[in-house]
Amino acid sequence: MDGLTVLLLVLAALTAGWIDAVVGGGGLVQLPALLLVPGISPVQALATNKLASIMGTSVSAATYYRRVGPDLRTAGPMALAALVGAIGGAALASRIPADLFKPIILVVLVGVAVCTIAKPKLGHTTNLRWEGNGHRWAAAGIGLVIGTYDGLLGPGTGTFFVIALVSILGYAFLPASALAKIANFATNAGALIFFVPYGAVLWGLGLVMGAANLLGAYVGARMAVAKGSAFVRVVFVVVVGALVVKLGYDVVADLAS
Repeated sequence: MDGLTVLLLVLAALTAGWIDAVVGGGGLVQLPALLLVPGISPVQALATNKLASIMGTSVSAATYYRRVGPDLRTAGPMALAALVGAIGGAALASRIPADLFKPIILVVLVGVAVCTIAKPKLGHTTNLRWEGNGHRWAAAGIGLVIGTYDGLLGPGTGTFFVIALVSILGYAFLPASALAKIANFATNAGALIFFVPYGAVLWGLGLVMGAANLLGAYVGARMAVAKGSAFVRVVFVVVVGALVVKLGYDVVADLAS
């Protein structure tokens, strides 16, 4: 692999780390970059992407924890369920056609984008819809569903966590992003539990990209904390738009083939 290719991958990882830390969706940048490298199989790209991503999510989760103090009564059940869901999703990945999910996800994303733009105050303040066990069960359900999605497909997992935390549980965008990082760390760990034993991870490349992802995540998390929910909301709308374009292209390409 030549130096220019490595440099481009490092820049992609740096950008992905920043996006992931603010609102999730960094895989839209990092994974396609890996898939363009000659000689890397899709499973190696997926596994290496997870290694780089977990380095970034670990530092962004720690930064948010110190500066925002996300509620561990939400983060704990959600992260544990997400870990289980990611392992189960990875086990099902080879048996369930991914094409079945893409049109459904596309419709959901368009609806979320329209709702977020139409309701400027959505996610500006935290107004929890449940308390006690009801809240914890809802958080665990979100973790299980989105964790399974991450094991099956993966793109935009962090963004989906933010969507669910804001629209279902009633969090503001900033604490939702903080909680999403903890859950996303768990889904990355679940995927690596599958990928590492099979030797799919390219450790050298993954660690180099992970260092860049980590730096981007640190900067992104500090920016999000400093600028607040309004800033996170703007980035959220941009990332959801990118997800709509990406999945829309995939759906059209699948129909044309």
